[in-house]
Amino acid sequence: MRGFRWPPPPDGGPRTWGPGPGAPRTGRPALPEPETELVTTPHGARLEQLVTGVGDPVTVFAHGLGNGIATTRPFASGVAGRKVFFQFRGHGRSDAPPGPWSYLDLARDLRAVADLGNATRAFGASLGAGALCRLLAESPERFDRLVFFLPAALDRPRTPAARDRIAALIEAVESGDASAVADVVSAELPPAVRNTPAGWAYLRQRLDHLLRDGLAAGLAALPDQAPLGDRAELAAVTAPALVLGCAGDDLHPVEVAEQLAATLPRATLHVYDRPGVLWSERADLRERISGFLNG
Repeated sequence: MRGFRWPPPPDGGPRTWGPGPGAPRTGRPALPEPETELVTTPHGARLEQLVTGVGDPVTVFAHGLGNGIATTRPFASGVAGRKVFFQFRGHGRSDAPPGPWSYLDLARDLRAVADLGNATRAFGASLGAGALCRLLAESPERFDRLVFFLPAALDRPRTPAARDRIAALIEAVESGDASAVADVVSAELPPAVRNTPAGWAYLRQRLDHLLRDGLAAGLAALPDQAPLGDRAELAAVTAPALVLGCAGDDLHPVEVAEQLAATLPRATLHVYDRPGVLWSERADLRERISGFLNG
C-alpha cells in the first residue's frame, strides 16, 4: 500500500492501484456534533462541556492531550446515568488562561467540572488520567469509582516520543495547514486502518476540530512535567479502580499502567496485547468500562 496522502480521495475511500472493487467507499457517516456549552468554574476559567444521559450515577470523562469531547464519547457507550464530557484548558472552546500550566491546573479543571455536575465517578484517558491522579493525590476520597485508560505518566515526565508528538501537533495546528495536521494525526491510527474509509472519517473529524478550535501553545510544556511528586501519594485512594494499559504503545508505556495499578489499593489491571485498541478491541473495551462503572 502506498503511503498516507491528504486530502482524501473524492469518493471517501482509499485509492488503490491494480484490480479492485469500483464501488464508492464512503465509510460510516459521522454523527452530527451535539451542542456544547461553556461553564464558568470557581477558578475563573470557562470550560466547554457536554452533558448526556439522565439520572445517577454521574460520570465525568477527561480526555487526552490534543483530544477532546469527541474522542472521549465512545468510552461512555453503555455507561449508565449522566455523562459529563469537557475540554481541558487550551482545547476546543475552553479558555486558555495565561501560563505556564501544570497538572495542578488540569486537576482544578477536572474537579470544577465534576463538582458542578455532581459526578461521583471519573474516567481519565492519557493526560486526563494524569489530571485525575493529581486530583486524587489532593482528595483521595473524591470519587467512588475510577477508570484510567492508557495512563501516560505518574511521577516521571512523559517519554521523548510523546513530547515530540505534541510539539509537532501544536506546530502543525498553528500553521493552519490541513495536510501537516493530517500527517501528525494519522500517526494515531494503526497501520491497518490508515487509508480506509473509517480512517479517513476519523481524520476528517479530528481535523475539523483542530483547525476550527486550535490548540493552545501552553500545552507544549505539559509532557515535560509529571502529575505527581511520588506515586505513593495515591495509596490513600480506596475507591475501586480499573486500569487499562496496552503493550507496545510508546506514547503510553505499559509500565505506567502497571505502576498505577500496583499503587492503587483496589485496582484491577487489564493490559491489551497491541496498540490501537479503540480500533481492534472496541467492543471489549466498552464492555469492560461500562461493566465496571455500572457495577
